[in-house]
Amino acid sequence: MNTIEAILSRRSIRRFTQEPLTEEQIETILKCACAAPSAMNGQPWYFLVITDRQKLNEISEHHPYSSMLKEAPMAILVMGKISQNLSDRYIAQDLSASTQNILLAAHDMGLGAVWMGIFPVDERAQELTKVINIPQPYFPFSLIAVGHAAEAKGLRYNYTPNRVFWEKI
Repeated sequence: MNTIEAILSRRSIRRFTQEPLTEEQIETILKCACAAPSAMNGQPWYFLVITDRQKLNEISEHHPYSSMLKEAPMAILVMGKISQNLSDRYIAQDLSASTQNILLAAHDMGLGAVWMGIFPVDERAQELTKVINIPQPYFPFSLIAVGHAAEAKGLRYNYTPNRVFWEKI
C-alpha cells in the first residue's frame, strides 16, 4: 500500500476480533508514532499500551465514545508531558500527528483502529487520569483502540472542491 492509498482508504474501525496483536506489531505501530513531526523536534509524546481486559472495560465506562474498547484487544493512550519548553505551545499538533501515524500504521498493517478524543475536554482528561492513575506531569491526549477488524468499510471520498480557495477567499 502506498502512502496516498493508505491515507485515502483508512477508516475508523469500531468492531474487533479478540485476536491479540503481537509484540512486534505493537512495537512497529509505536515506532511509527514516534516518527511524527514535532515542533522544534520536541517529541513530547509518551504512550501507554493497555491490553488488560478489565482496564479496557473500565475505561469504556468513563469515556462516552469508547464502547468499542469492550471488544478491542488493546488500546494505546497517547500522552503528553509539559516540559516548559518553547515547543510546548505546539503540543496538541505534535500529539495529533503522532496519533495519525498510529492510525495509518495500523491500517497499513491490515489492522483496524479508531481515535477516541480526550483533549481538549477537561472532564474526560480528569476522569481517565483517575481511572488509569496517570501521574503528573503527564496528561492524556488521545486514546486509540487497535485490533484485527471485525468489520469492513468501503472507501469514502471527502474532497470538497468548494472548500478550497486559490490565492484569495
